[in-house]
Amino acid sequence: MTTNTRDIARAAVRAELAHVAFDLFRREGFEKVTLDDLATAAGVSRSTFLRYFGSKEEAVLSAFDAHGDQVAAALRARPADEDDWTALRRALDTVLDRYREDPVSSLAMTRLVRGTSALCARQLEKQHGWRPALAQALAERSGSSRPATLGQSVRAAAALDCLNVALDHWTASDGRLDLVDLLDEAFAALAPR
Repeated sequence: MTTNTRDIARAAVRAELAHVAFDLFRREGFEKVTLDDLATAAGVSRSTFLRYFGSKEEAVLSAFDAHGDQVAAALRARPADEDDWTALRRALDTVLDRYREDPVSSLAMTRLVRGTSALCARQLEKQHGWRPALAQALAERSGSSRPATLGQSVRAAAALDCLNVALDHWTASDGRLDLVDLLDEAFAALAPR
């Protein structure tokens, strides 16, 4: 796959606009900031901002767009003899990598999303969209060419809920608790006995 210069430039502009939006939301509060405020802060027109992001929510949550595909790919790459629950837990390490790389910004982003009803609802909606891909990745790991089973769908949904509960506890601790340990503990609470 080749990437042209235009795609690279577009991605760079999009990342910069998202960064400006995130900083403004943190300072002023999500609800107080308008699209016009975002465009002004970024030094672009409102229509230019809207070409990159269709909404204020998208300006924040675009950072999570690739997570579902990354987790599904990591899940497919897990050893075939590994049980589904362990494979799901290990595949979620791809999400945790971002939190490990920049815990301060990650905590601020998580607080913003969890503390803003519109962002939290939209993030949960995005994750709901990841579930079929994760369930299908589980089906493919088992060598099946059939659609995911109910059990695989439930395990995918439960894994994402474990991630969310771990993130909630991590955020409540002000980032002092170890997120990996929290996710391990959440998975252990639902592990087959």
